[in-house]
Amino acid sequence: MTAPLDTEGPAAPPRSNGELVFTEPWQSRAFGIAVALHEAGAFAWPRFQASLIERIAAWQAMPGDQPWNYYRHWLGALEDVLAGSGTVLPGEVTERAHRLADRPAGHDHPAGHGHGH
Repeated sequence: MTAPLDTEGPAAPPRSNGELVFTEPWQSRAFGIAVALHEAGAFAWPRFQASLIERIAAWQAMPGDQPWNYYRHWLGALEDVLAGSGTVLPGEVTERAHRLADRPAGHDHPAGHGHGH
């Protein structure tokens, strides 16, 4: 089972020359988690796509200049689908996000790992 990614329309991930574009490491991780969970049978891809489109539509309807970030909508849609199926509880997602945010920079990436950052 492979996630059928849209190539056009509001649910289509950002691409450049046909390749997926991730501007930050967390974006590729969020992408990979969603695809892996779908492939493991945690949710149906059409439900995820519908949730992603709903998230994007809600952002478009917001007044003012809210910054665009496709993968924030992607992650929100994943949270919605997992919470909606009872796989995780909404409070669990928020609590875990706060615990991760409180960890110091570089906690999972020791110095001297060999590629200069």
